[in-house]
Amino acid sequence: MSFRDNLQHLRATRNMTQEQLAMLLGVSRQSVSKWEAEKSYPEMDKLLKLCDLFDCSLDELIKGDLTTRDLEPELAIAPDSKPTDVCGYDETMLKTGHRIALGVGVILLAVGASGFVANSSNPIAGLSAAAGAAFALFGGLAVALALIIPAAFERSAFQKAHPFVEDFYSPDEKAAAQKRLGYSIVIGIAFILLALVLTAIVANNDQVAPLAFFPVLAVGVTIIVDAGITTGRMNVEEYNDQALAELSDAEISSLDDPELANRARAKKRESGIYGAIMLTATAIALFLLFCGDTLGLPGGAHAIFWVPWPLGGIACGIVACIRQAR
Repeated sequence: MSFRDNLQHLRATRNMTQEQLAMLLGVSRQSVSKWEAEKSYPEMDKLLKLCDLFDCSLDELIKGDLTTRDLEPELAIAPDSKPTDVCGYDETMLKTGHRIALGVGVILLAVGASGFVANSSNPIAGLSAAAGAAFALFGGLAVALALIIPAAFERSAFQKAHPFVEDFYSPDEKAAAQKRLGYSIVIGIAFILLALVLTAIVANNDQVAPLAFFPVLAVGVTIIVDAGITTGRMNVEEYNDQALAELSDAEISSLDDPELANRARAKKRESGIYGAIMLTATAIALFLLFCGDTLGLPGGAHAIFWVPWPLGGIACGIVACIRQAR
């Protein structure tokens, strides 16, 4: 008995569609279709996942005859049932999104604390104003990176394990999320405007101004970033397209679906553009932080070293809008 026959029968015992099986294995539906058409063969890690899923050995799956197995009603998936989150996608995206947004807020708080200490007449623990400001800035950055980097790695690891996910969000859930995003943007902008107003009130006090501006700004930006990330998780098609960007040129060429192959090539080009923009923004930010004072800007360029990153994000958004329009 062939592997194809075993796989088709095992899938049938669970009333499982190709797309549902693909989601459980973290592959595209086209991959499962190729396996069952004997046009390609799954990699070892996918074979082992199949063995765990269908409770069989590798030899039984590849060389044995599993077509005598009966229907497993307790494990079956109703053909017309609503798609469900079987791989923990929603929980992972929410958790990592909250941590990334919080990390962005901490960066802004660190900048504000640094400005406050730099203009303070009371040194911290005997440090000079400059040393205290550097300690506050880099301490805050360390906390932010401790939030952002593990979250980014966790998100990346999940995407590698589950590159393709079936869209299980209902239209009502997506509509509610869009409504929450709108409210969050309004609230976030209100906080940003409040920060500007408070700064204008205490503009003549260099010590108080950072405390009036950056904490309130951090709240507003955190609200907007968190809402954007958590709402964006519901765009499962975009998530799946990100997996296409990870395919090699050879893998893209082997895709049977021309439309899917074109999407993969477009996504790779788009990812390359975004990467170039953010690398440029990072290079400019590092220059402003370590060498920017040579420019002679009022207050020192190190105080605005963080600006290139949001500008880079805006530039990426503009590129995405242009590509979608085209």
